[in-house]
Amino acid sequence: MFRKTTLTNGLRVVTNKLESTKAVTVLVLAGAGSRYENKEISGISHFLEHMFFKGAERYKNAKEVSSAVDSVGGEFNAFTGKEYAGYYVKVARPKMDTAFDVLSDMLLNAKFAKEEIEKERGVILEEYNMYQDTPMYQIGWDFENLVYGDQPLGWDQIGTKELIKSVKHEDFVKYKNELYTSDNVVVAVCGNVDHAEVVEKVEKFFAMEKSERAYDFEKYKPLKKPGRVNLKEKKTEQVHLACGVEAYSETHKDHWILKVLSVILGGNMSSRMFLNVREAHGLAYYIRTNTDDYMDTGLISTTAGVDVKRAVMAVEKIVEQYELIASEDVSDAELEKAKNFLKGKMVLRLEDSEEYAHLLGKFELLRGDPKTPEEIMAAIDRVTVGDVRRVAEDLFGDPGRLRLSVIGPFSDAGEFEKVLG
Repeated sequence: MFRKTTLTNGLRVVTNKLESTKAVTVLVLAGAGSRYENKEISGISHFLEHMFFKGAERYKNAKEVSSAVDSVGGEFNAFTGKEYAGYYVKVARPKMDTAFDVLSDMLLNAKFAKEEIEKERGVILEEYNMYQDTPMYQIGWDFENLVYGDQPLGWDQIGTKELIKSVKHEDFVKYKNELYTSDNVVVAVCGNVDHAEVVEKVEKFFAMEKSERAYDFEKYKPLKKPGRVNLKEKKTEQVHLACGVEAYSETHKDHWILKVLSVILGGNMSSRMFLNVREAHGLAYYIRTNTDDYMDTGLISTTAGVDVKRAVMAVEKIVEQYELIASEDVSDAELEKAKNFLKGKMVLRLEDSEEYAHLLGKFELLRGDPKTPEEIMAAIDRVTVGDVRRVAEDLFGDPGRLRLSVIGPFSDAGEFEKVLG
């Protein structure tokens, strides 16, 4: 059962009791993603995520942090998105205190030692290089840059090499003090736990001073003259592309209709993109349609790895599927299959206490309005054939809204621009 408590310092605690598991996930989310950055500090959110693991008061260095979790057979990790960063430890229920102890020490007492910063620069530069050399990852970021341009939503979370090479101890301290505040942090705990006990532990381990976030991220500004095609010339054996449109925000009334639409288009191996672009024409190895959902905007796009010689044809076939779904109703059977797929995948994910904690924590942090799985499934069930047609027409009815990013051995984007119409 979902429970929520706001402590006197403003820190929010959300829990859900999962009696079927013996594992517990303690997840801390902070509204400190890359959207909070400006050009001068682009990448600091991600770098800071790394530095939290490099030593504090009770656990002096990365070895002590990892040893504490390893000694109880636990798992830990962190991630940086555009609107928030997250840190979690997953352990057996009797070892829950270890999770609280490690996370609280990292996030409250991190030292950001200068020698550790210097060592981590090399690590993150290699991570930067890895993404540059992995077009399957990079293509999504290139597509966001095409749609959103030179503003935080259009920048890679990993940031710039300039920031990675120059950021200092004082920069980390300032950023942490501005955004890792009691009103901007949510502790989400899921497993076979008692809410009152969790609240007591959060009060003990996260004894933060009451503080307020220094600033919010700037709202997205639509580009006045957006480009149609972003071509990155690179010698590759496979062309990687992303084709789609700007869509709806996380809070839009048609959010779940959009999710159903994306499944029908390219959410699984029986979707339209998979069957028509890969199976019928053999144009792609991987192909999928996804949404990216932010608080004030969003995207729906199809990404694919395709044959170099038939890359233009692959884009043509993707565009055909967009035009088709915008011009005629999907069948009742296709709609029902997509809805059942979404709900089934949610059930499978939520068998994991980590996924459950992320679901609750994200809704609470960004919206102050956690949604239960039952509420989400009810919203999915309400989607009709007419809803899908209406949203598809809105998004794909005007070919001029389509955008395309391409990474491959091409120097001229002309043929791709023609295919978009």
